[in-house]
Amino acid sequence: MEKTIRDIEKGQDLIRVELSEFKGNQYIGARIYFMDDRGDWKPTKKGLTLPPETMVQVRDALNDALAEIGS
Repeated sequence: MEKTIRDIEKGQDLIRVELSEFKGNQYIGARIYFMDDRGDWKPTKKGLTLPPETMVQVRDALNDALAEIGS
Protein backbone atom coordinates (compact mmCIF):
# COMPACT_ATOMS: atom_id res chain seq x y z
CA MET A 1 0.00 0.00 0.00
CA GLU A 2 1.30 3.41 -0.92
CA LYS A 3 -0.86 6.51 -0.75
CA THR A 4 0.10 10.11 -1.45
CA ILE A 5 -1.32 12.46 1.17
CA ARG A 6 -0.04 15.77 -0.19
CA ASP A 7 2.46 17.25 -2.63
CA ILE A 8 4.04 20.52 -1.52
CA GLU A 9 5.84 22.68 -4.09
CA LYS A 10 9.44 23.57 -3.22
CA GLY A 11 10.94 25.58 -6.06
CA GLN A 12 11.33 23.20 -9.00
CA ASP A 13 11.02 20.20 -6.70
CA LEU A 14 8.25 18.96 -4.47
CA ILE A 15 7.92 17.40 -1.06
CA ARG A 16 5.63 14.39 -1.10
CA VAL A 17 4.02 13.19 2.11
CA GLU A 18 2.81 9.62 1.81
CA LEU A 19 1.71 6.54 3.68
CA SER A 20 3.37 3.21 2.99
CA GLU A 21 3.55 -0.32 4.34
CA PHE A 22 6.56 -2.60 4.64
CA LYS A 23 6.52 -6.12 6.10
CA GLY A 24 3.11 -5.47 7.64
CA ASN A 25 4.15 -2.21 9.34
CA GLN A 26 2.79 1.22 8.45
CA TYR A 27 5.06 4.21 7.81
CA ILE A 28 4.73 7.92 7.10
CA GLY A 29 7.22 9.47 4.72
CA ALA A 30 8.22 12.92 3.55
CA ARG A 31 10.58 12.90 0.59
CA ILE A 32 11.86 15.41 -1.95
CA TYR A 33 11.07 14.58 -5.58
CA PHE A 34 12.52 16.06 -8.79
CA MET A 35 11.16 16.09 -12.33
CA ASP A 36 13.18 14.01 -14.79
CA ASP A 37 13.71 14.76 -18.49
CA ARG A 38 10.47 12.95 -19.39
CA GLY A 39 8.40 15.05 -17.00
CA ASP A 40 7.99 12.29 -14.39
CA TRP A 41 8.46 12.92 -10.66
CA LYS A 42 11.30 10.82 -9.21
CA PRO A 43 12.26 10.45 -5.52
CA THR A 44 15.61 11.62 -4.20
CA LYS A 45 17.49 10.21 -1.22
CA LYS A 46 16.51 13.33 0.72
CA GLY A 47 13.68 12.58 3.08
CA LEU A 48 12.59 10.44 5.96
CA THR A 49 10.27 7.51 6.51
CA LEU A 50 9.24 6.73 10.06
CA PRO A 51 6.67 4.70 11.95
CA PRO A 52 3.64 6.74 13.06
CA GLU A 53 4.64 6.85 16.74
CA THR A 54 8.01 8.40 15.87
CA MET A 55 6.42 10.79 13.37
CA VAL A 56 4.17 12.08 16.18
CA GLN A 57 7.32 13.07 18.08
CA VAL A 58 8.71 14.80 14.97
CA ARG A 59 5.38 16.62 14.49
CA ASP A 60 5.43 17.83 18.09
CA ALA A 61 9.04 19.02 17.74
CA LEU A 62 8.17 20.91 14.54
CA ASN A 63 5.20 22.54 16.29
CA ASP A 64 7.51 23.59 19.14
CA ALA A 65 9.97 25.07 16.62
CA LEU A 66 7.18 26.98 14.86
CA ALA A 67 5.94 28.33 18.20
CA GLU A 68 9.48 29.53 18.98
CA ILE A 69 9.60 31.62 15.82
CA GLY A 70 6.01 32.82 16.17
CA SER A 71 4.48 31.05 13.16
